[in-house]
Amino acid sequence: MMPQDGGMSMEIINFFKIKGIISAFRRFFITFAWKIINQTKMAIPIFEDFLYPFLLATNSKDMTVSEMREYIIDYFHLTEEDCSLRTKSGNATQVADRLNWVRQYLRRALMIELPERGVYRITQRGKDYLANHSSLTKKDLMEYPEFASYALGSISIVNPSKEVSSSKEDSEEEMTPTEQLEKAYHSIVDDLAADLLQKTLEQSPYFFEHLVVDLLVKMGYGGSFANSAQVTQYVHDDGIDGIIYEDKLGLDKIYIQAKRYKLDNTVGKPQIQQFSGALDEQKATKGVFITTSSYSKEAKQYVEKLNKKIVLIDGQELARYMIEYNVGVSTKQVYEVKRIDSDYFEE
Repeated sequence: MMPQDGGMSMEIINFFKIKGIISAFRRFFITFAWKIINQTKMAIPIFEDFLYPFLLATNSKDMTVSEMREYIIDYFHLTEEDCSLRTKSGNATQVADRLNWVRQYLRRALMIELPERGVYRITQRGKDYLANHSSLTKKDLMEYPEFASYALGSISIVNPSKEVSSSKEDSEEEMTPTEQLEKAYHSIVDDLAADLLQKTLEQSPYFFEHLVVDLLVKMGYGGSFANSAQVTQYVHDDGIDGIIYEDKLGLDKIYIQAKRYKLDNTVGKPQIQQFSGALDEQKATKGVFITTSSYSKEAKQYVEKLNKKIVLIDGQELARYMIEYNVGVSTKQVYEVKRIDSDYFEE
């Protein structure tokens, strides 16, 4: 039977008729060409092809998630059937999955920012790039140190102590399937951590105080009895945002200071000194200072010289702990890696 493809197959047939080629092999050639056409058809462009149009769309105005989706659909002339195609896990459409990763890549390269939830805005770096380029690939993004650090894993929420041993990115062809899986997992967790920090920054300071108390309870501090952890009154808290009682009689307590700062607002030595003074007023020896930003070198050196114990948790560590102890996150998909059960095969 001749393949029934009203478009391309008929064009091929007409081509042969025009050329006057009549042979016993005509049917074979038409069928073969039809198969090649259909096998090489790609409905959804590859992930990398989404980078440039995504950035280009933000150059004219701030784009919402839905506006960006419509722009990309129109840009690539995607059909309704294309947009319904799902990833292999079935958890998301291919379009949504590609857009999500493009967003992460451009954020890591500091080409876009999220001024508020679900809104994309181009940065000056993004504008400068578009002024001199008409395409964008991952290789281009690697020219920016912030993205290179992310892609190479030198700055990792999952493993902050990990360092890059080579200036070249590890080739996936040289990695075992296990290494590829671990690398993909770390990349996903790092991106989740960045989103967690962004989401946390959108909340009120009072919400953040409750968040850090919930986290410390999940980590095993307090929580063994009712009312073992509490957020202090928002007014006149004397520099103490939360208290965790490690025993029912309140003989041992952990005092908490929580600062919801923007990522570029570093916590310095003066803030830690104030917290230390607040602990002295409470005659306390244990304190935890948690921020969404980071600490200065002087602040870190200061706590090392104190007689009391003050633990500093920065934004990256906060996000890592939130993921590890399931605070503000939920499980999306579980992939099980199984092995042979040798005991089963023993007679």
